[in-house]
Amino acid sequence: MQRIQYGDLLEDDQQVARERERVALDQSILLLEQAAAPGAALAAAAEAIAFTGKLWTVLVEDLASPENGLPKQLKAQLVSIGIWILRELEAARTDASKGLSDVIVVSKAIRDGLT
Repeated sequence: MQRIQYGDLLEDDQQVARERERVALDQSILLLEQAAAPGAALAAAAEAIAFTGKLWTVLVEDLASPENGLPKQLKAQLVSIGIWILRELEAARTDASKGLSDVIVVSKAIRDGLT
């Protein structure tokens, strides 16, 4: 019989959480890329901005939680990135000429850092 240690369970939980975050970021990036494509409908941009805004709001709230186990400096950096992304999304929402390419690049970097 295999004995499971609490630390093993905790590590598994963290891996599952990172995988969920990666999948959510993948979806966000896909929507952003579709919205940024030439000739994309305004509805695509609205959907991408709404989804990505909700995702980063949840991520920032989680990072600000005392239960989040990441190092404080990393949490602070990720919160700053999240706030920047939310501001960029708002700018894109109010100004159709504002592109989403910077948000896509940063989102990909964050997603790639989860693996």
